Amino acid sequence: MFDGYDSCSEDTSSSSSSEESEEEAAPLPSSLPIIKNNGQVYTYPDGKSGMATCEMCGMVGVRDAFYSKTKRFCSVSCSRSYSSNSKKASILARLQGKPPTKKAKVLQKQPLVAKLAAYAQYQATLQNQAKTKSAVSTEGFNWGNYINSNSFIAAPVTCFKHAPMGTCWGDISENVRVEVPNTDCSLPTKVFWIAGIVKLAGYNALLRYEGFENDSGLDFWYSICGSDIHPVGWCAASGKPLVPPRTIQHKYTNWKAFLVKRLTGAKTLPPDFSQKVSESMQYPFKPCMRVEVVDKRHLCRTRVAVVESVIGGRLRLVYEESEDRTDDFWCHMHSPLIHHIGWSRSIGHRFKRSDITKKQDGHFDTPPHLFAKVKEVDQSGEWFKEGMKLEAIDPLNLSTICVATIRKVLADGFLMIGIDGSEAADGSDWFCYHATSPSIFPVGFCEINMIELTPPRGYTKLPFKWFDYLRETGSIAAPVKLFNKDVPNHGFRVGMKLEAVDLMEPRLICVATVTRIIHRLLRIHFDGWEEEYDQWVDCESPDLYPVGWCQLTGYQLQPPASQSSRESQSGSSKQKKKTKSQQYKGHKKMTTLQLKEELIDGEDYSFLQGASDQESNGSANFYIKQEP
Repeated sequence: MFDGYDSCSEDTSSSSSSEESEEEAAPLPSSLPIIKNNGQVYTYPDGKSGMATCEMCGMVGVRDAFYSKTKRFCSVSCSRSYSSNSKKASILARLQGKPPTKKAKVLQKQPLVAKLAAYAQYQATLQNQAKTKSAVSTEGFNWGNYINSNSFIAAPVTCFKHAPMGTCWGDISENVRVEVPNTDCSLPTKVFWIAGIVKLAGYNALLRYEGFENDSGLDFWYSICGSDIHPVGWCAASGKPLVPPRTIQHKYTNWKAFLVKRLTGAKTLPPDFSQKVSESMQYPFKPCMRVEVVDKRHLCRTRVAVVESVIGGRLRLVYEESEDRTDDFWCHMHSPLIHHIGWSRSIGHRFKRSDITKKQDGHFDTPPHLFAKVKEVDQSGEWFKEGMKLEAIDPLNLSTICVATIRKVLADGFLMIGIDGSEAADGSDWFCYHATSPSIFPVGFCEINMIELTPPRGYTKLPFKWFDYLRETGSIAAPVKLFNKDVPNHGFRVGMKLEAVDLMEPRLICVATVTRIIHRLLRIHFDGWEEEYDQWVDCESPDLYPVGWCQLTGYQLQPPASQSSRESQSGSSKQKKKTKSQQYKGHKKMTTLQLKEELIDGEDYSFLQGASDQESNGSANFYIKQEP
């Protein structure tokens, strides 16, 4: 890695191997590549230790870093090219009868005088910019400032298997070294320097340039997946200059020895890291694909929609009958709310037939294999039955877990569920969950885990007791063994920051915090808003993303509600709710009358339920009581 320094004078390359090994790098996981003292690093600092100009390419750099004893060339290739050109010029001179010159003329990129003039002008410009830069306030939300000022921690990328690099993040952690642009430099060209990771926050890393030791004055945040961050050795392979920051350029007289000592044995990014990032951001869903998706106005049925755009795996779906293409719905491509064309008919789910009799030109059905797979279940033995009671997250108010009833058993393990006390007589507000869904729970789940259970609307016997309610309604509880018992080692911890979809307005992604963890269930709080807008979400939900996901994919992030915006709302809770619900459409449930009236507007079809005979997904111990 440091072959570029091999031609240094004796006094600049005399650091002993014993001295280099005095400071060992902090131990890191073994899967990342180890930096060895056998690569190639070129440096062209703008210090005053002696400048030189390559006689072949015109590159200006530190004289001690140049090749050959005479320091006339910046690299071996330039030396060889110059020698070859000299021979050609000498032969040509002899043929023309001219005496050979001592030096052959070679092509230079730019005269040294012009370079120095440009350099002086550029340095003056940067100094002027530095004076005015501090006075300019950066508008908008900045994750780095938010985390630093509050000492927050962010959920690691490995918690989000559906996100880019979620399954191949590896052991990227503190002390890993990278090559990044050097912003503390006055050279007229883009140069790089080596930095170490001080802190990780999702995709973002707090970096510190090598040489600053414990000085955090120039620490900066950078996206690990950005296009300008590279493993150590990339500059050498790409012919890019490594230049120490101007603030510390005179701190060491021998930067080669310093880098050898600091980097030998340290770890860096894998060589193919940028390629993996690019590959992980390729998505199979494309515009013009047709899907079946839940009707956002009537959760009991699905409709045909067309993929309008894809951003980071999130789909903007436009309902097929929308003439102005404004009637849309946002969800992730792995969302349980979207299915292949024909899904509703195959399981007996309600479906709103499109007014469009044939596909529009260019539209085509999405291949079924692209959709998220559900676990296979065996409905032939003991299974869920209509009328059984359970507890379920209310899809129209995700901050609550409610008393619920199985209203219809569909094929392939799907269930139609209604919230007790708030159902429409015609079932127009039922919603579909799979039997393995992490959003449904056995009777008593909330009590065991100290979660407030929302009783049926109008139920007066409080506090609510399941035993009394089952007896009064003459119903039975769904068997515990039929529910999903898997609890993955998800890695989330209370207090971790992330970016989360507001499922009441799924086009919005907000700054959020994990405030409670009940096995695989996470309580997500939207920073700056009241707790009544919190949402219960599964740990593997595709609607949760690492810090920096919006920046990486180009999606707009909603910052925390500011103190001023909260104070601008009225002091009464009623007015606060109104303001929030206006921004987050659909937060409040529609009344039964509204549902009935809107249901009349479109034709609603219910297909016959198909048969299903699939294998069981096994059993395990169910939830254990856990303190909040």
